[in-house]
This record gives sequence, C-alpha cells and structure tokens, in this order.
Amino acid sequence: MGNDEGLLGSADESSLTVDHPHDHAAGLTAVKVAMQRAWKEMGPVRTARTLLRLNQTDGFDCMSCAWPDPDPEHRHRAEFCENGAKAVAEEATKARVTPAFFAEHSISDLLGQTDHWLGKQGRLTHPMVKWPGADHYEPISWDRALQVVGDHLRDLASPDDAVFYTSGRASNEAAFVYQLFVRAFGTNNLPDCSNMCHESSGVALIDTIGIGKGSVSLEDLYRADLIVLAGQNPGTNHPRMLSALETAKKRGARIISINPLREAGLVNFHNPQNARGVLGRGTDLTDLHLQVRLNGDLALFQAIGALLVEWDALDHDFVAGYTVGFAEWRDHVTKVDWDQVLAVTGLSREEITQAARMVADSDATVYCWAMGLTQHRNAVATIKEVVNLALARGDIGKPGAGLCPVRGHSNVQGDRTMGIWEKPPAEFLDAVAAEYGFEPPRHDGYDTVECIHAMLAGKASVFVALGGNFLHAAPDTALTAEALERTALTVQISTKLNRSHLITGRTALILPTLGRTERDDQAAGPQFISVEDSMSVVHASRGRLDPASEHLRSEVAIVTGIAQATLGTESVVDWAALGADYRLIRAGIERVVPGFEDYEERVSRRGGFVLPHPPRDSRTFTTDSGKAHFTASPIETLEVPPGCLVLQTLRGHDQFNTTIYGLSDRYRGIEGGRLVVMLNRRDLRAMGLRAGDLVDIVACWDDGRDRRVRDFRVVEYDTPVGTAAAYYPETNPLVPLDSAAEGSNTPTSKSVVVRLEPSATIRP
Repeated sequence: MGNDEGLLGSADESSLTVDHPHDHAAGLTAVKVAMQRAWKEMGPVRTARTLLRLNQTDGFDCMSCAWPDPDPEHRHRAEFCENGAKAVAEEATKARVTPAFFAEHSISDLLGQTDHWLGKQGRLTHPMVKWPGADHYEPISWDRALQVVGDHLRDLASPDDAVFYTSGRASNEAAFVYQLFVRAFGTNNLPDCSNMCHESSGVALIDTIGIGKGSVSLEDLYRADLIVLAGQNPGTNHPRMLSALETAKKRGARIISINPLREAGLVNFHNPQNARGVLGRGTDLTDLHLQVRLNGDLALFQAIGALLVEWDALDHDFVAGYTVGFAEWRDHVTKVDWDQVLAVTGLSREEITQAARMVADSDATVYCWAMGLTQHRNAVATIKEVVNLALARGDIGKPGAGLCPVRGHSNVQGDRTMGIWEKPPAEFLDAVAAEYGFEPPRHDGYDTVECIHAMLAGKASVFVALGGNFLHAAPDTALTAEALERTALTVQISTKLNRSHLITGRTALILPTLGRTERDDQAAGPQFISVEDSMSVVHASRGRLDPASEHLRSEVAIVTGIAQATLGTESVVDWAALGADYRLIRAGIERVVPGFEDYEERVSRRGGFVLPHPPRDSRTFTTDSGKAHFTASPIETLEVPPGCLVLQTLRGHDQFNTTIYGLSDRYRGIEGGRLVVMLNRRDLRAMGLRAGDLVDIVACWDDGRDRRVRDFRVVEYDTPVGTAAAYYPETNPLVPLDSAAEGSNTPTSKSVVVRLEPSATIRP
C-alpha cells in the first residue's frame, strides 16, 4: 500500500483557520468543550453516570494518560480533565459499528476516510473477518475466530514467526495473561508502545539507578522547591498535571520549562476545579522558559552540570556515599565547549546560567520529562544527563525531589511491570517457570522497529495487537503498511475502528473488546481490573455501563480464548479458569512479580498501593555496583544539510496518541484542520514562503525511498529558527524506520530532518 490517501485518508482542510495562540490553559472553555463533547456522544444521563465515576476509588481509571490520582481524601468529585472527558466520550459513545456497516463500506472505501471520521463511527460490536482477496469484512463467530488464530499460530515453522504487540491501555490482568500465553507459546516477541515513547527513559534509568521508573510521588511534586519540565506539554498531553503544578506553585515552588514551543500549559493555568481558574486570571506557572532548539537538551543539561561543578554546588555526601563515576563526569563537563553549547541549544549563556542558579539554589528539585527528550538519537544519553544533575545535587531519595518520566498511556508502565517486554530479565522468567511449570524462551524477542523489519523480511507472518493503532503509532508509515500487508494474518483486539483494521495481512480479524467504562461479568461473577500509574501506584478499575454489545468479550477472555485455541488441552496452564476469575491471575502475579504481595487485599483498598522503589525508598540502587552511576556523554551536533529543517512531530489538543477527537488545537490557535507545518518567521522568509502556502514535507534520509507528506499549510509560529513542528500520525511517514535512538531503538520522531517543496496543489 503506497498511496497517501490509503495511509492517511483524504482530508478536507478547507475550513482550517489560524489565529493567535492562547497564553493560558483550561478554565471555563475546557469545561464547556468537555461537556459538549460528552453530551453529544453519550447524552446527559450517560455523561453523568460515567464522568462522575472517572478516576474515583469506586469507579474506573481514565483510559488516556497515566497521571496519578490524588489521595482519596483529596479527590474532586469531578476528578478528570478535558481530554479525559473526551476519551470517555469516545469509548462510551452510543454510536455503533455493526456488521451492516461493514457490508455497506468496503475496505477500499474506508481507506479514503480520515482517522477522525473512522473513530467517530462508534464502537465495534461483533467479531469480523476479512478473508484473503476480500474487500469487505464479514461477521464470524467467536469460536471460529479463535480457531483461525490458533490454526495460523500452530502452523508456523517457529513461534518466533509471530509478533504480539501491546498498547498501553491493557490492564495488569490482561497484560499478564498475554505475556504468559506468548511465552507458553514459545517466543518473547512482545513489542509495545513503550518502544516508541519512554523506552529511552527505561534504558537510561536502569543503567543509572537500577530501576526503569520514576522516583517521585505526587506529594514530592507538591513539596518541591524547583520543578524542571523538559520536552513535554502538560496542557495537552497530561492536563491533570497542571493541578499538581498549581499546588506546588502555591507552596512556593519555582518552575523551569524547557521546550522548543512556548505552550499554553507551560505559561498560565486556569483550573476548572475552582472559581479563580474558571473566572479569574489563573495561576502563572513558568518562572523561566528556555526555548531550546530540537536536540539541544543534552548540551543544555551538561552546561548546567558544568556550572554546578564550577560553583561547587554539589551534595558531596550523597555523591561519595551513593554514586560511582563522579570524577569522570566532573572532568568531562568542566571541558564543555560553550560555543558548541550555545549553537546546539540556541540559548544564551545568560539563560543557561539563570537556570543553573535556580538548580543550585533549590534544596529539592523534581525533574520531569516526556517525548521531547526520549525521541532523539541521543535520547538515552540526554536522560542520563538529567540523572547526572539529580545525583550531583542529591535529589533522589529525599522529599520533594526526584526523577519523573511522565508516561503517556494509562497502563503503559503497568504493562511493562507485568512482563510485556521483548527483553525480559532472567529472574522474571525464572519466576514464571516456577509458578506455571513450563520453561519460557530465554532469547530476546523483537521490539517495534525490529518486528517491522521481520515482517518486511518474511520472518514474521502473524501479527496480533492487544489494543492500539499500530500502523499509525509506528514510524515510517509506508514501510509499516508494507510490512503488515506481507503477513498471513493480522489480529486486532479493539474497541473502535482505526486504520490498522484497513491495512492488513491476507486474513484479518477484528476482535471487539470491552472498554474501561463497561461491566465485566465472567463465570465467577463480576470482575475488576487493575492498573499502575506513572508514579507506581496500583489501583482497581471497575466499569459500570452495560457493554456496547452482547458480543463483546473482555481482553482477558479474548487472550485466554486464543491461548486455549492455540495450545489446547495439553497446556499446563488452566486458561479457562484464568479467564473466568481474575483473582487467579492476580494470585499468579503476586507470586511472580516483586512488590505485589497480598495483591488482592491491597488493590481492593481505596486508592490501592504503591510499589517499592529502592532509590526512592532507601537510596538503594540495584545496579551492578550497588550505587547510582554518573555518565559522561559527548555533545553531538545534529547534521542538517543546507535548506533543510529539523521537524518534531507532536499532538494537537484534540487528540490522544493516535486517536483524533476533533480538529481544534485551540491553545495553538489552529482550528478546522491538521495538515499544517509550523515554522519560524525567519525561516519562512529565507525560503520565500508566506503563511498559508501549501508545501510538501520531504524527509532528508538517504536510502532511496521518497518519504513525503503532501499539501501541508504553512503556519507562522514561535519555534526556534531552523526547526519545524507538525502533527502526528500525519507526519509519521517522514520518520525513517532506521532512524532510532542509540540504546533504546526508539524512533527519532522529535528530530526528523526535512525539506519543504512547493505543493503541486494550487493554493486556494
């Protein structure tokens, strides 16, 4: 599949308008938009039934971001943000995609629609199959669908010829039985969405502090003297984080924001939970904004480290007692080339010095980051540089301080805890073997980039996805599409229609599943699931709505059904029992995964429980040396040919990951369309462009492939000279499959070198 419309749909951008970006986030507009969307999709009664249970201890966990909930005693009755309400409305919509819909619409017809249109058609209601050569999906019984999967898997020459992808929405229970089945089948091919987002964080943190998770709690954020926000846009991507930042500011915290774009959520917050936020001027958040160039963060953090060393603003007791490698790092940063730093960051020495002085003056600093740090070639080294600052200042294992990678999907951290990982630790596999009586495979499996290569090479012919929209989450869309189309079978376990249902293997299955908002009744009675948030809190989630269709099955039931159909009665695992009673799954988790002792009892408590984190809890570091590691990394200058720019792909405000809720990016002043490219005024002039011109964006990657997206409208925007920004997934075709972070293999979606060419389309 190579044509642009098939991969992206045919968008009508005629209503696109551009206005001045907003200088504040949330407030009355957020409340109004959230309620309008919810009422339109669900109606007023259903809206009240769902939103008032969202993120409550007796309700269900938000299916969008992984920001933690406040303690039960401090939760609002309406404990959700605008985008959380949109996510619920998308799932709990009254619209339905039935077999009649697929009879009316061929796959060829659907390929011409946008992702926004596809998602708005409603909830999937029946298992569907596309047979080889067919252009329509047709209904299939659950028994037959599971048999198709089992037959294909058993016919493979090797278990490693199958790939089992996981989205970050899957519950702990679903993720655990999924990895259990995959390993009982005989492979570790368990790529997941972490591979494309925070894999760089996990690699860097495991190497330096011994655990791939953040070391802070919400209370630490409230008590911090200084909060550093690097490479993230909380106003759009984790809006409830703004409430925590507001609390910290009221307690006296200062905030440094580091981002190429001056986002509304980094400037001022109008909290819709109180009158000041709805009617007043809100709360100013950022004390210092550093508008760093794309890929300039490592140089910035290293320069701050150099100044801390120069001023002797170091916690010598912590460094001596808990770390190794300090001397090498100290000697490295004292030789920093300031001319290179200023060129790479685009900042002045005065700005960097001001930031370093704020770090030096802080007794407790929390460092937060997201995709703006993780999706570069030097991402792992950049995050290690953040860790260096925390170690130098002793900002791990004390109140109000620590490391905070802000996760993007509701249970992406929990899925990894449950064993969704292509490189599982030996001790995890040992525990699985001891508990379940089979020997799991010990060799590494494929990550996301590797599985695409494997499908392209004919080394993987079955692709199973537990949630998500793999085609549009992955890089290099045309190559990913080609890879999927080379498979014999693709299986999508989904709640709603997306483009991954349209770019398929020769046989394709859609297996419709329950959502978070819905009741989950199994043979043993009503069930609940559990999730883990960004700060290692594990808690229960209970849906209350009637399922969208009587034909839906839970993720756990689907996975255990596939396991039964594939492994048969000879399996040593009682899959039917696990599918009937999730308490049995949690009992297995308790004995396999450290930190889950008394799982059933503790997860049933209001607010759940916090997993152990040795660096946070006792300044214990489970590295080879038993101490935290300083790291010395070279500053790299991204090579950009003349006439080219560095592009970052990003979300719009009306979006969560690949799900497009609507066409309003109001904080950036962009309405009615998504095919835009944001450029600095100086770059427009240098290229002879003017706002509103149509251009093609072309990747500058020399492998003989023409990676381009067409007919993007130029928008003048405050982004650093030489850089650009545009929305994903529309610009994912520009991200080369082989352009990945060293050490994590995460696609470099925040540093894509591109050029602009005049569009062949006549400008209206």
